[in-house]
Amino acid sequence: MLMTTTGTLTRADLAESLHRQVGLSRADSATIVEQILGEMCGALSRGENVKISGFGTFVLRDKGERVGRNPKTGVEVPIAPRRVLTFRASQMMRERIVDAG
Repeated sequence: MLMTTTGTLTRADLAESLHRQVGLSRADSATIVEQILGEMCGALSRGENVKISGFGTFVLRDKGERVGRNPKTGVEVPIAPRRVLTFRASQMMRERIVDAG
């Protein structure tokens, strides 16, 4: 798979890979990538987790309010409660990453 020069895999890279490996037109490939990402975003915005077998799980977590500290001044400031998105790689993905490094 080709990646941009920044070392980041982009939507365009995914669409191009789909075009080359499956043989769909570039427009159809781009549409499919957008539809998949749209479904993932929709599920996450509804509070659902997204699990991709063999890849990993995107999990939404609610973090409560807490007190933080400004590292420059040392002044304590409240940090508002918020929802965060985390990613947990599957065991298969972790093994592939370790083996590649």
